[in-house]
Amino acid sequence: MAITLGEIAKRFGGEVVGDAMVRVGGLAPLDQAQPHQLAFLANPKYLSQVDATRAGAVLIAPADLDKLTSREGRSFIVTPNPYAYFARVAQMFIDLAAPAALMGVHPSAVVDPAAQVAKTAVIGPNVVIEAGAVVGEGVRLDAGVFIGRGTHVGESSHLYPRVSVYHGCKIGPRAIVHAGAVIGSDGFGFAPDFVGEGAARTGSWVKIPQVGGVKIGADVEIGANTTIDRGAMADTVIEECVKIDNQVQIGHNCRIGAYTVIAGCAGIAGSTTIGKHCMIGGAVGIAGHVTLGDYVIVTAKSGVSKSLPKAGIYTSAFPAIENAQWNKSAALMRNLDKLRDRIKALEAAAEQRDSGA
Repeated sequence: MAITLGEIAKRFGGEVVGDAMVRVGGLAPLDQAQPHQLAFLANPKYLSQVDATRAGAVLIAPADLDKLTSREGRSFIVTPNPYAYFARVAQMFIDLAAPAALMGVHPSAVVDPAAQVAKTAVIGPNVVIEAGAVVGEGVRLDAGVFIGRGTHVGESSHLYPRVSVYHGCKIGPRAIVHAGAVIGSDGFGFAPDFVGEGAARTGSWVKIPQVGGVKIGADVEIGANTTIDRGAMADTVIEECVKIDNQVQIGHNCRIGAYTVIAGCAGIAGSTTIGKHCMIGGAVGIAGHVTLGDYVIVTAKSGVSKSLPKAGIYTSAFPAIENAQWNKSAALMRNLDKLRDRIKALEAAAEQRDSGA
């Protein structure tokens, strides 16, 4: 698994400072790395650890390299973004260590004769692929994956165990979908059909057929147990290179712009549009039929009830404080309307007094 710094730089770019023949076989933090490992400096405040590290080499930015007290006997790969470089090298080491997957269809899998499965695909135990589905070159479907009729899975995608993709969906190339995710389940659409009021009220909710699909672009990653609902009539769309964390809910007819990231437990109601390069924090709730512009950041646990067209950072959650202090603040908030009325009355009285003077 060991590889030289020169080979790494040839593959990923960057400049080797020191010995390009140093071999490394993995990555580790600066304070724990051993001579056979590669470390990285992403935050200048840890610069002192570079001088003390035992790592065989360090990924470092040019400006931080210039700040070192000594480079003698040390080796570096110099790159403008050590953190992103580290991520790419880490992927390489994982690929080197992983056993090669065996192409073909497991005997327990159920593949409809009308489905198209590439010969280079890896179809695991108990996978079900329905009629009209297309599974591209190099796709890996782990145990228990369900691919509905007419669904397309793009080349080199990896669906982990128990992923369910309903009928008529499209997953772009190089997607990663983690265990338990559900793509293309029905959107939450019901028409009220009630008559009368109170105890005399009769009727029911009428389910609105969800006949759209889900379209997922290239290089998208979807976390475990995340759900993406199909559209009512048009498709739900996830554009290229979107990264979605675990346990996220995306409602029907949403559109998520390219390169947007969504953290865990966020909930996005139907017909919402999120722009490109947005960042949605954990447990954010976004109401339906709103639009977020490009480069919008919503911090954790915020609630978004109206459109945010301008780029920027938005927060609506109240930071955690001691319970006793929160109770006092809550009591004040409950009486804000009364305080407002008193202030208006005092202002009116002051104006009347001043005019009389």
